[in-house]
Amino acid sequence: MLKQIPICSKRLLATKTTGWGSVTRRSSISTVTKTTTTTRRRRASTLTCSDHPKMEADKFTFGSYKIDNKEVFYSSNLSYAMVNLRPLLPGHVLVCPRREVKRFVDLTGDETSDLWIVAQKVGKQLEYYHKASSLTFTIQDGPQAGQTVPHVHIHIIPRKGGDFERNDEIYEAIDEKEKELKLDLDKERKDRTLEEMAQEAEEYKKLLV
Repeated sequence: MLKQIPICSKRLLATKTTGWGSVTRRSSISTVTKTTTTTRRRRASTLTCSDHPKMEADKFTFGSYKIDNKEVFYSSNLSYAMVNLRPLLPGHVLVCPRREVKRFVDLTGDETSDLWIVAQKVGKQLEYYHKASSLTFTIQDGPQAGQTVPHVHIHIIPRKGGDFERNDEIYEAIDEKEKELKLDLDKERKDRTLEEMAQEAEEYKKLLV
């Protein structure tokens, strides 16, 4: 720590201390760089619930499964959005917390807020992109609710008139797709290749810049 002693010269006479104030030597310096713990804390706080653009270096998991970064099109410090292995309708994506959390009730307050903020942002852009008129947001929270991958995730599905004969059919369809998702994560992809999913993710990234 440098204790500045004001003098008329441009050069500053200072005492260098270590520990809790013991003086080790006196030195003459030309400049003093002020870096404080408070400044570092302020910088760190600005990252909470903010966009997280450097996804290439990040590692994403979905339950026990590793997710290829090419499938992820948006992320914050606490959440991420990925394209679906078997989408129910065009634009059907998943938003998940970065931390592996099995049940919605086990999310922290910050994680809960961030998850829905990301879902809102993603849903808005996908509705516009797919020229839809509505959105379905749904969570299957626990195995009896239809959850097959024990990691909280929000299904976001852009909706158009006539996409289902009866609106409630979509929930039955989500249950079936959830089962297929679990099966396909356990074996080689058949319906969609990584290249196809990566191409879709790249298109969605452009919407969320």
